[in-house]
Amino acid sequence: MKLEIAVVSAAGAGTAASEGANRVELCSSLELGGITPSQGLMEASMEHVDGRLEIHPLIRSRPGDFQYSASDVDTMVHEIRHLLAQGAHGVVIGALTPEGNVDTRAIRRLVDSAREANADAQVTFHRAIDQSRDPFAALDELLDLGFTRVLTSGHQATAGAGLETLSDMVDRAAGALEIMAGGGLSLDDIPAMHAAGLSAVHLSAKKTISTLGVGAISLGAQDGADPTAYTVTNREIVRAARAEINALELGAPPA
Repeated sequence: MKLEIAVVSAAGAGTAASEGANRVELCSSLELGGITPSQGLMEASMEHVDGRLEIHPLIRSRPGDFQYSASDVDTMVHEIRHLLAQGAHGVVIGALTPEGNVDTRAIRRLVDSAREANADAQVTFHRAIDQSRDPFAALDELLDLGFTRVLTSGHQATAGAGLETLSDMVDRAAGALEIMAGGGLSLDDIPAMHAAGLSAVHLSAKKTISTLGVGAISLGAQDGADPTAYTVTNREIVRAARAEINALELGAPPA
């Protein structure tokens, strides 16, 4: 079972690499659901991982829904070309129509751009599938479009709640693409995912850092929000996830 960690910094990518993750989904602004990382972040992350894992940047030109204009798609085409040229192993994309179906026109253009930039590039469809009208109909379209994998919580708020659908999606894909469980995934969910035949799991493995001290002035804060808070990759969670997966692969309980 592969372990993927969502990271928002070069340090986070390095942490994931040192603790045994197989790949990272690199993005910015995870608190907004994630948007495309900068070329500088991609370059720095490659330096931090030093070839120890795969880097798959999220390609999402803006936060919000997954219904994209022609200009949005143009922007994402450029992002794909530049990030793959920098050495990304693949890209993470997704787009839906207003009716909740896979936007095949936009997706074909994004996939074609990735293949043109690197014929060996892996292509992951992200959790837009969990906002689709029918995850199985969407999966069938992704199979036809040549995707490498799909990241999904099984059309539920969390992967744990979507376990039955995830298992059915594994059966439906029949090995033609990888079903990767993610979205509210906890360490306690990993054994059930393994037992259900999932070949990969995805965690944000994050913790929140705050520099707001007692008596500090919260300029710009709304509704009690902490304007100094930011997230970092939690080394202990990545390490524990790797240990859990290793134990399951060996058929023994984790230490």
